[in-house]
Amino acid sequence: MMRLKLLLAVAGLLVAGAVAAAAEDCPVKPFEMDGIITAVNAASSCDASMKVFEACQMGSTADIQFGDAVEKKCGAQFLSRLSTSRKRVYEDQLGRCDEKYADKQGTMWRSAAAMCRAGISQRYAHRLGK
Repeated sequence: MMRLKLLLAVAGLLVAGAVAAAAEDCPVKPFEMDGIITAVNAASSCDASMKVFEACQMGSTADIQFGDAVEKKCGAQFLSRLSTSRKRVYEDQLGRCDEKYADKQGTMWRSAAAMCRAGISQRYAHRLGK
């Protein structure tokens, strides 16, 4: 039991350190959720929106909103050109991200799923975008 408490304390410090590092690297000042979402939406391209997300991720459920914004930005480059069957494959791949972390406890896993989904959208944009 003592080892578990120690492990949880160390994990908490690591997450707190990661959030502090993200705040320093994030181009959005002040480091706040609404500003980050605005920056992701205003990015000039799918890749630029992903860079903002990567630099500003918080390792928490807040990242779901950032990832959703990246998905929309990247999806605008290819979604309208996907056939119904290819759109189903794309949506299945997004769903796998959610399934991969569904049984994990903690907000950092929701963040990991959001990053996974955004990465898939970015890859599709690279392959199928203009």
